[in-house]
Amino acid sequence: MADFNTVRTARTTSYDSAVVDQGLRAYMNRVYGLMSVGMLVTAGAAWGISNAAVDGSGQLTQLGYAIYASPLKWLIMFAPLIMVFAFGAAMNRLSVQGATFMFYAFSALMGLSISSIFLVYTPFSIVQTFLVTAIAFAGLSLWGYTTKRDISGWGSFLVMGVIGLIVASIVNIFLQSSGMQFAISVIGVLLFAGLTAYDTQRIKNMYLQMRNSDADFLGKTAIMGALSLYLDFINMFMFLLSFMGNRE
Repeated sequence: MADFNTVRTARTTSYDSAVVDQGLRAYMNRVYGLMSVGMLVTAGAAWGISNAAVDGSGQLTQLGYAIYASPLKWLIMFAPLIMVFAFGAAMNRLSVQGATFMFYAFSALMGLSISSIFLVYTPFSIVQTFLVTAIAFAGLSLWGYTTKRDISGWGSFLVMGVIGLIVASIVNIFLQSSGMQFAISVIGVLLFAGLTAYDTQRIKNMYLQMRNSDADFLGKTAIMGALSLYLDFINMFMFLLSFMGNRE
């Protein structure tokens, strides 16, 4: 009887592990799927707006002047940061569908905010930097997902680093120091590389802890996970582009 119970327990444990693994894969696929669609929305918005911002002779149109040369550019620059905080504050009140729509709206707003890269950098350097970022992101995220090492302790250090980076970036808007900009870019790449691994492990562990929650809660956490990884990718791309990209 003892042997039978042992075998039955082992089979039950194996079955439970398989169910958890299947659920985790489906959850992470949802996170990466949302992130990927958000990236496509951002790329499409950035490309479309940059094309509408210049005429056939390469001069700024009225739209281009408004978003790149008027005081409105400051609002466009900081609007994504404001919307991230609004997203977090509104998440509990939103439905899954509403949160998904807000995520895609944020992705489009981010596309507007970074659309000037198509006017500043050559298309080849943008594509090259995107591919480098994608390869680095995939490797870092895979490591964060598979590593047995607990990297949760990185969180406070990385968040403080990002806050310092934001402050330094705002200061350098007025200083216009090329040396400071290079240092910000290098540190930014390192910080968001670390955040990619950290956020992937955090999202994975959150699912394992909350997997028995209702579908609505899991749907919202998947969207917030996609937002975290989306921001890691976008920021790593932008910082890499600032010193890898060839200007027009």
